[in-house]
Amino acid sequence: MSDRTVTYRTQDEIENLIRAFKECKLSRSDWTHQAHLTVALWFLFYYSQEAATHCIRTGIMRYNSAIGIQTTFNSGYHETITLFWILIISDFLAGESVNSSIVDLANKLVQIYDNKNLPFAYYSRELLMSWNARTSWVEPDLKPLQPEKVSLP
Repeated sequence: MSDRTVTYRTQDEIENLIRAFKECKLSRSDWTHQAHLTVALWFLFYYSQEAATHCIRTGIMRYNSAIGIQTTFNSGYHETITLFWILIISDFLAGESVNSSIVDLANKLVQIYDNKNLPFAYYSRELLMSWNARTSWVEPDLKPLQPEKVSLP
């Protein structure tokens, strides 16, 4: 795990992160890979994949806008990376017990998927960093995601 990884102890800690994200009050320094994973997990835990995807996508765009992050060729919202992680997290949830708590799931997810560079195992840098990948979903070019386990909403 990275030095910034925090273990969640209570559901309130996660709910506070979600509230700060939704209200666009999360500091930019707290908008870490772990926070991204936890936010996506929370929405996927409580909503259908389609509804969660909408909430995650629009929430990130709203948050970015509120703190002054513009989508450019090199930064800002990235559709393929967002959907990649939604698929990974959906697959993770499908393999977990329905009786698991959001705290246990978040801690396990962050432990397993601490590497924010995982998309590069599936995508060439050239493809993933393209404008097309930033603005719309593109299929991986290095190895496929497991389509039998996850599907794009």
